[in-house]
Order: sequence, then C-alpha cells, then structure tokens
Amino acid sequence: MNTSKNSAGDDPRPTASGADDPQPTASGADDPQPTASGAESGPESAAAAGSEDAPPPRRGWRRWAMDTRPLRIPAYRRLWSSTIVTAVGSQLTAVAVPKQIYDLTGSSAWVGAASLAGLVPLVVFALWGGAIADAVDRRKLLLVTNCGIAVTSVLFWLQAATGLDSVLALMLLLAVQQAFWGLNAPARTASIARLVPAEEIAAANALGSTVMQTGQIVGPLLAGVLIPVIGLPDLYLIDALALCVTVWAVYKLPALPPLDTAGTDGARSRRRPAGFREILAGFRYIASRKVLLLSFLADIIAMVFGMPRALFPQLASETYAPYGEGLALGLLFAAIPVGAVLGGLFSGTFSRARRHGWMVIGAVLVWGAAIAGFGLSGSLWLAVAFLAVAGIADMVSMVFRGAILLSAATDEMRGRMQGVFTVVVAGGPRLADALHGATGSAFGAPAAVVTGGLLVLATTSLLALTAPALRRYRI
Repeated sequence: MNTSKNSAGDDPRPTASGADDPQPTASGADDPQPTASGAESGPESAAAAGSEDAPPPRRGWRRWAMDTRPLRIPAYRRLWSSTIVTAVGSQLTAVAVPKQIYDLTGSSAWVGAASLAGLVPLVVFALWGGAIADAVDRRKLLLVTNCGIAVTSVLFWLQAATGLDSVLALMLLLAVQQAFWGLNAPARTASIARLVPAEEIAAANALGSTVMQTGQIVGPLLAGVLIPVIGLPDLYLIDALALCVTVWAVYKLPALPPLDTAGTDGARSRRRPAGFREILAGFRYIASRKVLLLSFLADIIAMVFGMPRALFPQLASETYAPYGEGLALGLLFAAIPVGAVLGGLFSGTFSRARRHGWMVIGAVLVWGAAIAGFGLSGSLWLAVAFLAVAGIADMVSMVFRGAILLSAATDEMRGRMQGVFTVVVAGGPRLADALHGATGSAFGAPAAVVTGGLLVLATTSLLALTAPALRRYRI
C-alpha cells in the first residue's frame, strides 16, 4: 500500500526533542536505562506539531485542565480520534454479547464461560502481537487488526440478524475478536512514542486513558438505552460501522516501520522474526530493566490486592442495602471509572511531572488508602467518594506506568512491553476477583476490602524502600 501521501507535507515528523534539548537518562546507578525517548533520535522517531510554534505556558485555571499538547500533532490526533470510536463501540459489543448469551441460555455460568473464552486468546495474542509489533510496520498491523475487529463485528450482526441462536458461534466470534484486539493493543500503544515528543508521552497517555475510561461509562449506558429501541443486531452493526472510521484514521497515519530495519529511503533492510523466541526475549528484557519490572509489579500489587469489584454485589445487598441494592450496585461500579475520568480531565495538574517513578509509587499508595477507606465506610456516599479518589489515583498510575514503559524501553522492544502490559491489565483484575471473592466469603466483604487496601499500602511502601530504580526514574 502506498503510504507516502500520509507522511509528507501535512505531517512533518522531526525528532522528539529539539537539538538543543537532549533528554536526560533514567537514573539509578545500578540499572542504567536508555534515554527517555528510547532508541530513536533521528527524524523517524516522533511526529511534531507541524509548523506550529510551541504554545506559551498555561496560566490560571488552564494549567489544571487536561494537557492537550499532543493533539497539536496531526498523526497522534488521528490515532486518538480512532480511540474515541473504539472506546464506545467496543463497549456496545461488550454489553451485547453477554446479554445475548444470557437471553439464549438463562445462565450466568455461560456468560462467565464466554468471558473465559475471550480472555485466553486475548492473553496469547497480546504476547504474540507485541512481538509482531516490534517486527513490522505498526501502521500496517493496526490496519489489518482493525479490519479484523470490524469483520467480526459484522459477523456478530449477521448471526443476530439471521436468528442463528448459537452460543458456540457467539463464543467463537468473541474469541476471534479478542485475538484481533490482543494483536492490536500493543501496536496501538507502542506507536505513541513514535508520534509525540518524550516530554508529552504522559499527557498523551492521559488523553488516551481518559477516552477509554469515558467509553466504559458512556458505552454501557448507551447500550442500555439502545437495546430496547433497536435491538441487539443493530447494536452490533453500529459498532461495525464505527470501526470504519477507526480504519480510516489509522490509514492516514504515517508509516511506522521498525527503526533498526529501515534504511534511509524507508525500505526495510532485513526482516525480523516474531516467534516464541522473540516473546521470551521480551521477558528477559523486562527482567534486565529493573524499572520496567518494578512498574509491572506496582500494577500487580494495586490490582490483585486492591481491586474489590467482585465484592460490590455483596456490599450492595448487605452493607448498603438501606440505600437500595440496585442504586448501591450501580454507584459502586461507576465510582472508579468516574474518578478516573475526573483525573483525566484535570491531568494538567500532574502530566508534566518528570519524576515518573515517584508518581507511580504515590498513586498506588493513594489507591491503597482509598480502598481501605472504602472498606471502612458505612455510608454509601462516603464509599462512593473513596472509590472516586481511587479512580483518580488509578488514572495517575496508568499515565505514568504507561509513560515509563514507552520511555524506558527501546523502540524495538516497545511492542513486547505493551503486550505484557495488556496481559497484566487483563489478568490482574480477574485474579483480584478470585482472591476477594474467596476472602469476602470467608471473612466478610468489608474485612476483605480493608485488608486488601492495607496490603497495597504495606507492599508498595516496601517496594519504594527497597527499589531505588523506580524511585529515581525520571525523564
């Protein structure tokens, strides 16, 4: 496919930092890191804001609002715009599939089995997709995978419109769609560091995370409104049509070939493999870069010990029953995403911070304290407030963990780092569901929540004291 029109004229791409502004290395004497902008330092490394001059420093209330500097870059703006469509559309299907399975079977067990059917290919193909993203042009990979996701959405529509009524077909389509998503996610996130300057990676992550969290709120609400009006088939069709916008936005991106395999004319000089050996090389790379390993560990601590969503139904029916079980359940599930969106809208308060390691540590500590406070709350409104604070902390943590993964890893490894990140994000909350479900049944939901929050505080404090590589990391 001819892509020259996408990288010329209207989309100049100078380096991430000006020639007189070299990026400092990540500190930590016992763990030397690459520069904050990764391996790239030539004209291939990042898109810039076109011919626009850098805006003056924001003053007054503007400095508290979301940092939108990355949106000045045409290529990133296209990628971000496609994320808006994906965030809402994917949630339509995420609601429609379990709804259709439950309508067909009347069994929540089948709904749970379908979730597992989607998780396994997501994990497998996210790891493989990370290796592929490091071996091929990421733009082409995004085109192929987005087209694959769109085709599966069309097939979802066809099976619903024709009245196939097959749970097996639904589970198979879900598995295929999640496989495409696993291939897509590492390439999408790894591309950010090639499109924005290093000092704007945190702001770009905040913009993307805010959109995804908003989609998790708006998408299910929209699905709930539309299902009684248009039915499940048309809900699938809306997702498929929306993905056409995503494919077009990705098509307009500049070429993103592997940096070390591209010649001066953009032609690849050699083909890099993307097999099991390369996946293992990604894990060895994480083990050799303490700051990357520690960022993953911080996320696992926060999610496994501190994500109490499996206990929300029990808390709604017992602790907060006087407020109305339905109202309590809805508020508990919505509070963390709403807090995350608020954190994103006011990300200007933190997205310019350069001590990324301390920002991750502080955010996880606030998360743990908020979760413990939630467990101690007898009032529903106080509980919702604590969960909203936890959501804000989660947004801060996501922004800077993502920035560390993009800035501390070289470009040839970024896809694999994002593949592992996708697995951690998908698997961590599910492990938390199992852990909290068991402890909640044994000791009661409030005790399980408080214990989880305190464990987050204790283990994160220990991590901060014993892991100088994370404390010292900055850009």
